[in-house]
Amino acid sequence: MTEHLDVIVVGAGLSGIAAAHHLQTTAPWADYAILEMRDAMGGTWDLFRYPGIRSDSDMHTMGYSFRPWKGTDSLAAGPDIREYIEATARDEGIDQHIRYGHRIVAADWSTPDARWNVTAERRDPATGEVHDVQLTAGFVFSCTGYYRYDRGHTPEFPGSDDFTGTIVHPQFWPEDLDYAGQRIVVIGSGATAVTLIPALAETAGHVTMLQRSPTYIASVPEKDHLGIAAYKLLPDRWAGSFVRWFRALSTQWFYEFAQKRPRPIKKMLRKGVERELPDDFDIDTHFTPQYDPWDQRLCAAPAGDIFKVIRDGSASVVTDHIETFTPTGIKLQSGEELEADIIVTATGLELLFLGGIELSVDGDPVEVNERLTYKGMMLEGVPNLAMAVGYTNASWTLKCDLTADYVARLLTAMRERGQAQCTPVNTDGNVSPEPLLTLTAGYIQRSLHLLPRQGQAAPWRNYQSYWRDYRAMKRGEMFDGSLVLSNPTSQPELEGVG
Repeated sequence: MTEHLDVIVVGAGLSGIAAAHHLQTTAPWADYAILEMRDAMGGTWDLFRYPGIRSDSDMHTMGYSFRPWKGTDSLAAGPDIREYIEATARDEGIDQHIRYGHRIVAADWSTPDARWNVTAERRDPATGEVHDVQLTAGFVFSCTGYYRYDRGHTPEFPGSDDFTGTIVHPQFWPEDLDYAGQRIVVIGSGATAVTLIPALAETAGHVTMLQRSPTYIASVPEKDHLGIAAYKLLPDRWAGSFVRWFRALSTQWFYEFAQKRPRPIKKMLRKGVERELPDDFDIDTHFTPQYDPWDQRLCAAPAGDIFKVIRDGSASVVTDHIETFTPTGIKLQSGEELEADIIVTATGLELLFLGGIELSVDGDPVEVNERLTYKGMMLEGVPNLAMAVGYTNASWTLKCDLTADYVARLLTAMRERGQAQCTPVNTDGNVSPEPLLTLTAGYIQRSLHLLPRQGQAAPWRNYQSYWRDYRAMKRGEMFDGSLVLSNPTSQPELEGVG
């Protein structure tokens, strides 16, 4: 017999563990399992093991609302985040629901049965053999994020086969890579490069950041003084909530101000860089981006660590284009040659929506890029499917935590009403599709054609605002007329519930 579950959660990373917590808390009747394609929990924070890996936003908002972060660093180290996820799962018994080595390849919704027919590939940890597993589920909750795990983005560099040194992508950092005393060129200027370079510079012979164009980088305090003070002055329960809300709202305010009035923010960021670097440093060339702040994510440097290694000479910045790799390094279009023993291609990530699951409804394939998103968490016309997609302008977990809470309450409300299906339905002919994400970062622009779309107004608009989403998802009406409830016996007419 095919095993049936009330809920299948896809992915055991930050958002997958949050989904399990809210299911256990708000929908304890639900029989659920977490299917994780890898052999460990933690998602991104277990996969990425490059030197210096850390969060790119504060952990009070990146952590869970139900388990406040109590660390003192302004940005948390990757291993600490991984331990936080593991401890949450262990303490709540969530780890007992995780099935490792399971990758969902297809899910077909059956309207007559009001359930998903799920096909997964299970890898035997002992033999490595892969077997198909068939499951059914009343609801599928995808918590896979949108990064592709099996490969990162690496452009085709001319002459790369001629290079006699080592080429590494940060997503697949070798555990045994000895870079002490080595000449390293890091290609890229995003968050990964900004994180890697200070860590590599501690023992490398020299590190060069090679960028085509600059990125905004802001120094932040090494320690989270607000969080430290809050936990000294307030009870833990109040301190965690206070710091989380303060960080969430102040980050939102800064983002919106930067979008409306970029000039003073650009000036402020420029002044910050000037304070960190020598007077004769060419900031115009190396640290003055051509775009406005928050058109792409802002990089944070704890205690200005990347500027420190530039000041002391253990790292340098080159802004140029690559002509070709050579046996001993990289030749640039300017004619300059960078000698290297190791080249790190911090050139970005690839996106993979829903973990690559092939969706269909009653056998008809779902073209994801033709569907609108409902509240940024469900797909138009697709029943009983939710997805945890976080913010691009704030901590990822803020939105994922709201989504997980909403899904658990939705499932319980459906159970109380005796309804088996919930489907976002757009009946407004004036809604026209727009790109789901607005950041101009390359990894997003390369993949927009793979992502669903958004509309101009709620509930089809993806506002990228924690405050608006909190009011809509936590305090607002759950059944707003666009989320339609039904039972198999009511097909083909769906009965709206207001």
